[in-house]
Amino acid sequence: MKRSIKKVAILGSGVMGSRIACHFAGIGVQVLLLDMVPKGAEESTKPAERNKLVNDALQAAVKSNPSPVFTKDVIKRITTGNFTDQMKDIAGCDWILEVVVERLDIKKAVYEQVEQFRKPGTLVTSNTSGIPIHMLSEGRSDDFKKHFCGTHFFNPPRYLRLLEIIPTPSTDPEVTDFLLAYGDLYLGKTTVLCKDTPAFIANRIGVFSIMSIFHIMNKLGLGIDEVDALTGPVIGRPKSATFRTADVVGIDTLVKVAKGVADNCPADEAKNIFSIPSWLETVVANNWLGDKTGQGFFKKIKSAAGKEILTLNLQTMEYGARIKPKFASLETAKPVEDLKQRIKMLNSATDKAGEFYRLFHYSLFAYISHRIPEISEELYRVDDAMMAGFGWEIGAFETWDTLGLLKTTEAMKAAGYTVAAWVEDMIKSGATAFYKVENGKRLFYDIPSKSYKAIPGGEAFLILSNHSDKLVWKNTACRLYDIGDGVAGFEWNTKMNSIGGEVLEGLNKAIGMAEENFKGLVIANSGANFSAGANVGMIFMLAIEQEYDELDMAIRMFQNSMMRVRYSSVPVVTAPHGLTLGGGCEMNLHADKVCASAETYIGLVELGVGLIPGGGGTKEFTLRAGDELHEEEPETVTLKNRFLSIATAKVATSAQEAFTMGILRKGHDEVVMNTGRRIAEAKKSVIEMAGEGYAIPVQRKDVKVMGRLGLGALYAGINGMWRAGYATDHDALVARKLAYVMCGGDLSEQSLVSEQYLLDLEREAFLSLCGEKKTLERIQGVLKSGKPVRN
Repeated sequence: MKRSIKKVAILGSGVMGSRIACHFAGIGVQVLLLDMVPKGAEESTKPAERNKLVNDALQAAVKSNPSPVFTKDVIKRITTGNFTDQMKDIAGCDWILEVVVERLDIKKAVYEQVEQFRKPGTLVTSNTSGIPIHMLSEGRSDDFKKHFCGTHFFNPPRYLRLLEIIPTPSTDPEVTDFLLAYGDLYLGKTTVLCKDTPAFIANRIGVFSIMSIFHIMNKLGLGIDEVDALTGPVIGRPKSATFRTADVVGIDTLVKVAKGVADNCPADEAKNIFSIPSWLETVVANNWLGDKTGQGFFKKIKSAAGKEILTLNLQTMEYGARIKPKFASLETAKPVEDLKQRIKMLNSATDKAGEFYRLFHYSLFAYISHRIPEISEELYRVDDAMMAGFGWEIGAFETWDTLGLLKTTEAMKAAGYTVAAWVEDMIKSGATAFYKVENGKRLFYDIPSKSYKAIPGGEAFLILSNHSDKLVWKNTACRLYDIGDGVAGFEWNTKMNSIGGEVLEGLNKAIGMAEENFKGLVIANSGANFSAGANVGMIFMLAIEQEYDELDMAIRMFQNSMMRVRYSSVPVVTAPHGLTLGGGCEMNLHADKVCASAETYIGLVELGVGLIPGGGGTKEFTLRAGDELHEEEPETVTLKNRFLSIATAKVATSAQEAFTMGILRKGHDEVVMNTGRRIAEAKKSVIEMAGEGYAIPVQRKDVKVMGRLGLGALYAGINGMWRAGYATDHDALVARKLAYVMCGGDLSEQSLVSEQYLLDLEREAFLSLCGEKKTLERIQGVLKSGKPVRN
């Protein structure tokens, strides 16, 4: 059956329901969002009163931060209503998604209503996280059961990529397959097939991990700040680490899941880990549940110094000043960029941190081994769930591989931990890892067949480093791979993927080799971000030492490299994701095509450090402003819009917003919902462009600039902002330099100029600003604290 989703009904408008509705609207689907008629409004005939609950919930969601929508205008795709008056309208929906309170009786009552109005064949799913899926469909019709499934989103649904799909024995396999594919392709999710077991996969492993940490910290005498320092980004986990995560999720929620596993999994060999420590019982009894009650493991207060965050002392149950933990191994490992190398260093450390990591990893590895095949037949699904649902950069089985399967298993046994029999059998068979890469494909160890198999659909999730056996060229920062079908892939790995001399050398080398031996080039990486921009540390050093000739050469090299991206003889396609700022944005502005992840935060942010975009970004925005001039609107309107984007250092909060800002080009660049697919899509675009007969673009000599007409308008605006106190003296100085470049200089009339002319103006302005004391103060602020000073 060919199934398409044009309209979705979301039943329940709480925190999850309203945000799931926003996410569906964001991908272009019409949404019907329903909830109860509020108490006291049952007799009212006014829709505003009867729909107050759902309308208030939706408005609260839209105003929340981070935003649940890609752009605010998608809200018009959401129609609201209530269960009493509008439940009949679900007849026109292709998918009905229930997100009401976690009570079996209430959910069953909702399904009773749904059964009256849904048309046969319509999908019905539940977002439950704690009720067995098979119990929800008991007593329903055969058609309902056949099309019923669990679809467990994680909060916030736009940002957390996991969608657990939990079929029942009655679910039609076609429905399961459809939901797995739809969640991946359209919702941008990592869809994970789960068995109908308590807490499914991610919460079962994630909550075990947290509870295990609680017991280990008791054993080692560690405090909250120490544990969060050990369990955050340094081992590839989110900044919220352990205790901050508990505060955000809700400590009562954590305890509820832990108790649920302990009560409903009597055969779980580690069920004692799910027992609640006495201090945790006290925290819950005190109603210190985290963010929802204003305090949990942490508490925000206002002091003479401003806002301060206090940490709970679990021995005294009193809040005190946060402490900065000091572990020698942690300080040694932090500067190491490679995550796997860091994990190996930390796990083998001889201090208390090393002891913590060994106990933590041994406990986790033993637990996940015993969960196969209980919660999943395939081990890779466990890793997928943890990375997508809990924000782990590396899965548990992959971490085990990193530390050495054989060596770590022996150490675990020596420490008194028992691994599942299948792991012992696997080792006896001669296998040395859970994963391996062959011909660019990632394989996993399949337990029933005792052999390695390709991860299904893995060819759509292209990872450049998986082609390390086809490495074409490298330097200390960059790698160029042959990624098949005549396409080369270029990536670099620096701090925040910043762009310095080595990256520019690599980029030019990659384009040169692609022109000689390949159809085209893909520029991408699998790090947390595409690029945070140019290496400002290098710029600062050259400027502070007044090496202006060196600085001029560095800027010229950056500009020339970006122009090489634009004017190479083969197609160059970028696949950005995450932070794509400054120089990273400029690289995308010059690519033949951009295949951007929906979660791409892109913009020209140089004004924040007292500079203008100097790698061709100012030139490119000026060129596009000239091309966008329309006869029906004043000539300076498009120029002002482009100018303001740079002058306010505006960053698009999604790839969709980048289209409205003119960074991405409508009808040309594309958005890829699932960030894991963007590199494969970029490769496909290279092949298509090469196959259609790629022609080298001709450098532009007809760029429209406004001259003094534009300068007058922009200078007046800058002066107004300065007089009103919105801009400092230095802000105004930088903005005037930007305006001068974007208007083509002090020309007496509208003129046509070349790209090189604008690049020269851009470089001159950039260089002059590098000599400004206040610009250097701003750059220094960023280097020291990550934030520019306001001067």
